[in-house]
Amino acid sequence: MRYRVEVEKDIKGVAPATFAQAVGATLADPRGWTAGGHWRFQQVGPSQHPDLTIYLATPDTRDDLCDDVPDGYTSCRNGANVVLNIARWVKGVPFIGLRTYRQYMVNHEVGHKLGNVHQLCPGPGKPAPVMQQQTLGLHGCKPNPWPYPNGDRLYAGRSGQYGDHPPAPDKGLA
Repeated sequence: MRYRVEVEKDIKGVAPATFAQAVGATLADPRGWTAGGHWRFQQVGPSQHPDLTIYLATPDTRDDLCDDVPDGYTSCRNGANVVLNIARWVKGVPFIGLRTYRQYMVNHEVGHKLGNVHQLCPGPGKPAPVMQQQTLGLHGCKPNPWPYPNGDRLYAGRSGQYGDHPPAPDKGLA
């Protein structure tokens, strides 16, 4: 899967190269989507055709690119676009450490591009499946950014999603 990384020009304080490095490290991690042996990822440049583009976007641009219910808070996948919200990239969420949350963001939204749907917490105290909407709540699970947390077997829960609603967006962060 060939991917391109783009950072919205209005974003200050996050260097595109640093963002691209974090995305690449997450996609190359042995606990990531490549562990199952079905996927490989290669970053391509602006003149090459990607299978997906991973954007770092402001909350307003997120709302435009996602073409869903505008919330200015979450990230999304829309077609070949993975849209990561700068507000979440910088601030994370209160119940997950920032590094773990960034890895989760990348793996969750790329997971949608790979055909995966939302999943539920398999039980209190267990790791959350990466396809659980951890941005909105853990529902008794522990944070988990990886589809293959032990590197050998896909970790998943039952398909479904909770009725959680995002809090007010961080519109001032660009």
